[in-house]
Amino acid sequence: MMKKAEAVATMPSTKKKGFFRRAVEQWDLQVMVLPGILLLLVFSYLPMYGLIMSFQEFRIGDFPGMSEWVGFKQFESLFNDPNFFRTLRNTLVISLLKLTIGFVCPIIFAVFLNELRNQGIKKTVQTISYLPHFISWTVCALLMMDFLSIDGGAVNEFLMWTGLVDKPIEFFQDGKYFWGLALFTDIWKELGWNSIIYISAMAGVDAEMYEAADIDGATRAQKMWHITVKAIKPTIVLLFIMNVGGVLNANFDQIMMLTKNMGNATLTEYADVIDTFVYRMGISMGRFSFATAAGLFKAVINFALLLGANWCPARPWRSATSWPRTLWWTLTT
Repeated sequence: MMKKAEAVATMPSTKKKGFFRRAVEQWDLQVMVLPGILLLLVFSYLPMYGLIMSFQEFRIGDFPGMSEWVGFKQFESLFNDPNFFRTLRNTLVISLLKLTIGFVCPIIFAVFLNELRNQGIKKTVQTISYLPHFISWTVCALLMMDFLSIDGGAVNEFLMWTGLVDKPIEFFQDGKYFWGLALFTDIWKELGWNSIIYISAMAGVDAEMYEAADIDGATRAQKMWHITVKAIKPTIVLLFIMNVGGVLNANFDQIMMLTKNMGNATLTEYADVIDTFVYRMGISMGRFSFATAAGLFKAVINFALLLGANWCPARPWRSATSWPRTLWWTLTT
């Protein structure tokens, strides 16, 4: 009996420590994370105080938060502005193109890159594909303008040499080409960089699974689909959810650099997005409250889409009558 009591007394306590006690014991870790928390507070949370401008009539010289309150007047003006719905259409089209085609391309690239057996060629291709990410959009836009120029541009010269066109195509003047141009430049610049996380996920796949598939007589394509793609499926779903939360973010830097501040009315019809609309209304025209209302609208929609995308794959749909829900649940479980 005494031995049993001594054994119980020597057993480590399983009582869960409180938050503050753990924080004190891990003070060195708390100090390390403190700069990141301060950075988040200063640049992400404190500026949210300025959102009240969307319910006010802010003028230069007003103390923040002390301007005249106008309620939802700015939102009424926003929804009655015909240019806003044009920018909303352009934003949705460009973002959805990136969310579908632009999202799938890095996955395909990573899967095929993973199939390369020559490590030298594989690393060379990886390095080359990463390089455009480190080029600023300013330089990228200048390169695109040079390649697509109507005056000696490589693309137009090739198209005319092959007889596909009779005269040079004005890619940066005709708005109907802009959506495709925005998609192409985004894929070219970010393809390699976005594939890094998929390549890292593939590195954790057990090699014995491929060996077992070889014994079963699986083809290379079958191994790619049933082993490689299935292994990175959680990563794909996670990144897709994060990208859905930014559907109304059409990459302000890219649009501004490609359009050169949109001096062409034809180009503006297809290239003006919510971010450039907010910039023009707020900075160029001085309508600060109106621009804040447009920015708040975009943030609320993005937040709602993020919550919806995060909720959908985690909920087992009971009804199989809705094929989009059934398809989503099948692909993500």
